[in-house]
Parts: sequence; C-alpha cells; structure tokens
Amino acid sequence: MSALSRRHRLRHRLMLAFSGFALLVALLYGFYVVLFAYLVEDAVFQGLLEDEAAAQLAHHADTGAWTTPRLRFVSVYVDPAAMPDALGARLAESPWRREFPGRSGRHYHLQALEPTGDAAPGWLLAEVSGHLVVRPMRDGILQWLGWSGLAVTLLALLLGAWLARRMTEPLSRLAALMDDAMPAELPAGFAVGFPDDEVGTLARGLERLIGRVDAFVLREREFTRDASHELRTPLAVIRSACERLGARTDLGIDAQRQLEHVRQSAQQLERTVAALLALAREDGAEAATDIALLPVLERVIVDQAPLLDGRDVALRIDVPEVTQVRWPSTVLHIVLSNLVGNALVHGGVGDVVIDVDAGWLRIANAGAWPGDAAFQPFVKGEASAGIGLGLAIVRRLCARHRIGLRFESDGVATVVCLALAPSDDAVH
Repeated sequence: MSALSRRHRLRHRLMLAFSGFALLVALLYGFYVVLFAYLVEDAVFQGLLEDEAAAQLAHHADTGAWTTPRLRFVSVYVDPAAMPDALGARLAESPWRREFPGRSGRHYHLQALEPTGDAAPGWLLAEVSGHLVVRPMRDGILQWLGWSGLAVTLLALLLGAWLARRMTEPLSRLAALMDDAMPAELPAGFAVGFPDDEVGTLARGLERLIGRVDAFVLREREFTRDASHELRTPLAVIRSACERLGARTDLGIDAQRQLEHVRQSAQQLERTVAALLALAREDGAEAATDIALLPVLERVIVDQAPLLDGRDVALRIDVPEVTQVRWPSTVLHIVLSNLVGNALVHGGVGDVVIDVDAGWLRIANAGAWPGDAAFQPFVKGEASAGIGLGLAIVRRLCARHRIGLRFESDGVATVVCLALAPSDDAVH
C-alpha cells in the first residue's frame, strides 16, 4: 500500500461514516413514515367503529335490539361463528386482536359490543379492503422512500467527502511532511503553516520534539567526536612507548609479558576509538569504494594474532584474491577486527574458517552463539579482554551502511555472514 493511500484512509473512513449515518437516518425515516401511515389509517377505522359502537349501544339500550349500521362496510354479528373467512375461530384463538387479514385481499377491523344488563354481546365487523389508502400506495411509497434514501446517501457522501477533505487536509500535509522527509531535512518553522487547532498543536509539539532530539544528537555526536580525538593522542603515546620499551633487550620475561598486555590493551582501545569516531560521523561521511578483501583481512589477522597465543585454535582462510567489497574502508577494518577477534577469543577448540559463499563473507568458529544479548553494549564473555562494545558497534555500523549481517548457530558452531556490498533489503 502506498504512502498516499495510507494517508487517505482516515479521509475515506470519515466519508463512509458520514454516508453510513445518513443512510441509517434515511432508513429510520422511511420506516417511521410507513409506520405512521399505517397507524393513522388504522386509527381512522377504529374511530369510525367506536362511533358506530356508541350508536349501536344507545339503540340497543332503547329497543333491546341491534340496528343496521350507518356505514355500508360495517356489519353486526352476535355469533362469531357466523363471521366470514373463519374469523370466529381466529378470534377465539386471539381474543385481544382487533384487526385480521382475510382471503382475496380482504381486511377486517373488529369492535366489541357489550350492552348493559344480561343482554348477549355482539361484534361490529368492518370489511375495509375497499377503503384502504396506505396499502394501495405502499409500493409507490416504498419506491419513493428508496430513491429518496439513495439521493440523500449520495448527497451525504459528497458532503462527507468535502468535509473530510477540508478537515483532514492539514493532517494529511503533516503526515506527508513527516513521512517523506528526514528530521534533519524538515524546513525550519514548518508548524507555522498549520491552523490553530489540534493538528496545529500536534505540529508545534513535533517541531519542538524534533528540535530537542536534534540538539541531543548533536551534543552526543560532538561529545563522542571530541572525546575520541582527545583519547587518540595518549593512546598513541602509550603505543609508542610500548614499542620503544619492547625493543629493549634488558627486560625480563614477566616485564615483556606485562608490556605486551599493555600494548594489546592500547591497540584495542585505539580500535574502539576509531569505531566511535566512525559512529559519530554523519551518514555518508565516508563513501563506499571497491576494496580488495584479502589484504585487509590479512592485516586484521596479523593484528589479532596475539589472541591465539597458547590456544589450540587453527585459522584457515579461503578467500579468493579477486574478491572485492564495496564498503567504506574504515568501517570494513573495524567490522572485520571485531568479528575476527570475537571468533578467535570466543570460539572453542578447533578451526576458525573464513571463506566467501554466494556474495557473503563467512566467519565460522566452534562454539555456541550466546544470542542477541551479545549485541548489547558492555556485554562481554569471560575470556574477553575488551570492554564489551565490539558486536554492538558492528551491528550499528552495518545497520548504518546497509550491510547485511547474519548469525547462524546450531549449538556447536557459529557462523557470521557479512554481505560484500550494501543492500536495501539487508538482513541484520
């Protein structure tokens, strides 16, 4: 679904709600119109029967007998069994009813005659089929109500579309602005163009929030960059001093071991500082170029070689010389240093294999993968001499530069796969 259709779904819902409400009102209006017409018609017949009943009861009180009704369609019955269309039996089943349909389209209304004294009651029966008004017009009324309801619904749909467009246009503009632009690319003061209502309040709140986030990110980036630059100088001094001391021949074995440990720690800190600098740079600060993979990999392995001292681990490389990667060079070196060092330190006894398979660089080592917790900052294994930022930095760098990163583990061995080129559908 496109972003445009997503932004218009609210407008469509408003249109449908408006037209649906109008249709419901039209149906209720039609129902009440038909019901009112039937009730009025029945009330007219009932009023006529009540007037006739009053006249019949007055005549019966004077003469002791029923007289011929004044209305031609009204008859007097003393015995319900004599009524047409078996109305007597139906009346016995439902004595409260005063209206019955008959055969061949006939329709009847009843009115009880209850004289005073011991006289037998009677019934007034009106056959009103020839005097009905609503039923002959029913189809026409329903047709008129149907067309009227359709017209009202269409009018409501058009009016709802206009109102929905008018009401959601500022919200759609804000949604388009948020959806199509990066926060750093938003125009300054974009909330000014929105009305002073809920949408305008939301736009101004977003503008203030984006400003605070931008300021926070800028402060963090500047701090990381400045701190990293400040750390590089003392680390370079420490590494230089270690190299000069390492060249001396009068140091004992323990002193040389401690000196090597200091040198390795300084080297690890230099790699961490380089990674922090890479993360502090703006996206795209270093362009990706085609780089021969094998020389960089060999240099990284040489740097990581001290991690193999005294460990029963064999390193096997099967990377063709023609293999190239399209990465920023600094990012490539940082990622390979962390992943290769992690494989050497955390792998069990056995081979560490580095090869290329279907566009992916594979780094396989014995040992189970600890899970996603290894990607959390400052989480490290017991054998790690670092500070627990390696894999977290690798994941962030790969995500920033759209480099595919995949971990596979079967509980015995772990394989890390790196894509040789950026991809929009990279898996991390």
